[in-house]
Amino acid sequence: MAFQAPIDEYNGKIREVTLGAGERKITVGGETALPFYLFEGEMPHLPAIAFEVYDAPPSDWPEACVEPYKDVLGDPVRWALKCQDEYKADMICLQLQSTNPTGENRSAEEAARTTKAVADAISIPLIVYGSGSVEKDAEVLTKVAEACQGKDVLLGPIEEDNYKTIAAAAMGFGHNGAAHSPVDVNMAKQLNILVTQLGLDPSRVIVDPTTGALGYGLEYCFSVMERLRLAALTQNDSMTQMPIISNLGKEAWKAKEAKTSTEAEPSWGDAEKRGILWEALTAVALIMAGSDILIMRHPKAAELVRKTVNMLKGA
Repeated sequence: MAFQAPIDEYNGKIREVTLGAGERKITVGGETALPFYLFEGEMPHLPAIAFEVYDAPPSDWPEACVEPYKDVLGDPVRWALKCQDEYKADMICLQLQSTNPTGENRSAEEAARTTKAVADAISIPLIVYGSGSVEKDAEVLTKVAEACQGKDVLLGPIEEDNYKTIAAAAMGFGHNGAAHSPVDVNMAKQLNILVTQLGLDPSRVIVDPTTGALGYGLEYCFSVMERLRLAALTQNDSMTQMPIISNLGKEAWKAKEAKTSTEAEPSWGDAEKRGILWEALTAVALIMAGSDILIMRHPKAAELVRKTVNMLKGA
């Protein structure tokens, strides 16, 4: 008698969220089973890859990451267009790192002008992430939301201490929000409750449960993401049924195994290949945990992940 694998049934579904405007808008979510369990349910949309673009040239990147963008690092618009046209990004994630009060502390008005220029130049969806400073992000993302009205961008990170300001801006100007919580299922769910009770429609919320890199907390992050997905599908828990975003590029390339040069550790092998694989393996683990949007850095790592996704999907 032929072996027949047991089939689980799910009574929940991940919400679909549409990002961007125009012909190249992208919908994520919609799963009715665990990631790539195509024998148990549907996965109507493959995970999307957003390429990082910074509003100021990064000073701490290893050479392997600088090389693909060396001609555009000083110009966020050209950088975004290169990711879109040459590296075939699904989305752009503009990281407004220069607004950090402990760094360059650029103004909210300047950040809004930069973001508007990028949004007007590209034809794919735009994600805008602040610096991680709770107070400054509230100011910056409010200005960004106003400047990009009609673009349906994804604003983040929305945190418990600034959700009223950023979620209100997202509602007022027709955008989506990335609700960020510190690696905890209950805290992620609670923030979703707060944001939606404020009035932001659940179909405009993406969950950012915090991302760790391979070897640097990935196992714990995987577990939290998996529990969110199980609660959404098996318990039909409405406040865990949002798609998941993973801001992984910056985390993967922080790892010493990714950024250490070949000369410093010759026994570790070629630094560029090592770093690319570190990012790609982090990303693959995250899509298996349930991530719907991957924010990535190196184009070769992104290409490896695309090939893996297509293989898993059976393309």
